[in-house]
Amino acid sequence: MIRLILVGLFAYTVYRVTMRIIEEVPGDVAPLDMPGDERRTLRRQSAAMGAEPKR
Repeated sequence: MIRLILVGLFAYTVYRVTMRIIEEVPGDVAPLDMPGDERRTLRRQSAAMGAEPKR
């Protein structure tokens, strides 16, 4: 029973700390591009310039 209470308190503490960290992040942060997007963008740029991508 005591272990269950301790685990619950730990989970709640982790939740509150996580929520506080999330609230401190400003809302104007741009998300990072996914790794596949960069490769796709480079292919489109190469195609637009008329160059074949090297493999």
